[in-house]
Amino acid sequence: MPKLKTRRAAAKRFKRTGSGKFMRRKAFRNHLLEKKKTKRKVRLGQKVVVAEVDAPNVELMLPYS
Repeated sequence: MPKLKTRRAAAKRFKRTGSGKFMRRKAFRNHLLEKKKTKRKVRLGQKVVVAEVDAPNVELMLPYS
């Protein structure tokens, strides 16, 4: 059986936690930040767990994580 390749784009975006879940960044914190409230920007800067329905797809993209 050949080795599976990791999708490098996914490897840069997702990290696996100690419990086996995947973490991701939130959207909307790249530009146009002046009009957003500080509280909102702080919340957007935190990592969040990938949704359960999306987790199997991430798992396939990162076979050795």
